[in-house]
Amino acid sequence: MLTVLSALLGPHRAVSTYAFLKTWGLGIAGGALMIAIVTTLVLLGDDGKHEHHSFMTVPVLSATPINGDLKNGVVASVRLPDGSAASITSTEAPISQTVGTSACIEKRVYVESGEPRYRFKLPRFCEAG
Repeated sequence: MLTVLSALLGPHRAVSTYAFLKTWGLGIAGGALMIAIVTTLVLLGDDGKHEHHSFMTVPVLSATPINGDLKNGVVASVRLPDGSAASITSTEAPISQTVGTSACIEKRVYVESGEPRYRFKLPRFCEAG
């Protein structure tokens, strides 16, 4: 490699370039590869656009406060209307403090994939509909 660099850059610059590539080249190449991978995933992945589908009140199977305090949030397992269970997390204190034996959730559907996502909402959203 030193001979190729020497032919391209001259002998003094070749040694400096070789030393730089020897110490930092692998890190720079790895960083460039990671940027290329992330860019590809972002460009080829779902654009993230979603549509509101519905609000629903669902039974809570279990709820665990984050760090032992509902002010920090809650991780809860809920029973969805189709009979399956889902784990939902909320870190918003006003919402997490409303999770009891039942909870209000919003179903959102991604436009391209049709995949549903759920998130906790305040009970007033479920009462209105």
